[in-house]
Amino acid sequence: MLIFPLYIDPGTGSALFAILIGIAAAAYFGFQALFIKAKVLFSGGRIKIGTKSKYVIYAEDSRYWTLFKPIVEEFEKRGIDLLYLTSSKDDPVFNYGYKHINIEFIGEGNKAFARLNFLSADLVLATTPGLDVYQWKRSKSVKHYSHILHSSSESSTYKLFGIDYFDSILTTGGDHQIKDIRRLENIRSLPEKKIVTVGCTYLDEYAEKIKKIEKEDKYSFTVLVSPSWGTSSLLVRYGEKLLDPLLETGWNIIVRPHPQSLLVEKDIIDRLSKKYDSYSNFEWDFNKDNILSISKTDIMISDFSGIILDYMFLRNKPVIYVSEKMDLRPYDTHLLYDNHEEMWTFKMLKKVGIELKPEMFANLADIIKNVSAEKYFESEIERIKTEAWNYQGEAGKRVADFMLETVEGF
Repeated sequence: MLIFPLYIDPGTGSALFAILIGIAAAAYFGFQALFIKAKVLFSGGRIKIGTKSKYVIYAEDSRYWTLFKPIVEEFEKRGIDLLYLTSSKDDPVFNYGYKHINIEFIGEGNKAFARLNFLSADLVLATTPGLDVYQWKRSKSVKHYSHILHSSSESSTYKLFGIDYFDSILTTGGDHQIKDIRRLENIRSLPEKKIVTVGCTYLDEYAEKIKKIEKEDKYSFTVLVSPSWGTSSLLVRYGEKLLDPLLETGWNIIVRPHPQSLLVEKDIIDRLSKKYDSYSNFEWDFNKDNILSISKTDIMISDFSGIILDYMFLRNKPVIYVSEKMDLRPYDTHLLYDNHEEMWTFKMLKKVGIELKPEMFANLADIIKNVSAEKYFESEIERIKTEAWNYQGEAGKRVADFMLETVEGF
């Protein structure tokens, strides 16, 4: 009997691998969700079932307040009731005394998902991914789920299946975001979601806030190192190899880790904190908002973090970036950009920044001086900003309009 070897091309293999991971994860968290339901029912259930709200926003962390604030204030201004659910006790929303915004702290983790899974509403808006994939399940009493992107970069940089099961996606601008969503729908045979470009609420907010921040004269030059998180991130890959030559310049060095790094890469942060504790020109930024560091920085070094665009758009300055091969397997980008196709972010960065390679670390001071003095980048940054950040200053109004029009159309 002849045995023919089974060959699966790399692209198909990658897709199958992603699907198998998704199925296993969905099964696991599906059973967990059933457990939560049973626990609630048999414990007397303190979940508010049956209270209907037309419009709901869910914020998983207080750091997203800047994103939601322009939307909340638009509802308040119009005198329209909105339910704001938050998983942060310190969410700034509690400090404003709104009359038409009903605020509820729903806890974290399973407690929060139990509340969300029994929610009764016409429309739920969130920037949290993973609807109907992990613990967060669609409630039968919610008519429409909408996801608002919290970056101007690719819409496919979420973990696998991150935005697949929302009814609509609100984008900041640029064909690159829409293209990614449609390609994933096609690959996974998903129905087309409604896609609406609304602009970027948090950039609108930051653009106004940065005007009011007083300039610091304490340091002649400041470098911001702001990586993403994970095995491909700048801090994990290079750590001291990058920071040592930066500190030798005598410039002020700010390191702003991704919030997720504080959870999954704490050992690295602890090690670096101990090593650089005695350096007067080194500081960490663990603030919820990145606007303070952005406002006092002369140049930024990053990797594939969304803060790259925030910095360029708000300061109109170039960046130094590291784009060594990323491990895309945990992300939706794996299906779209793992066969030698370049991501929009890195195509764009080639025009408005300088790629930093490890062999260049020894000459960082000269590289930074040259990039900072280059005026060519300014016009290209402005062009990309116009493309990727649409309707500047209007996003809060446009999101509110979308929510109202969607519910009125039911």
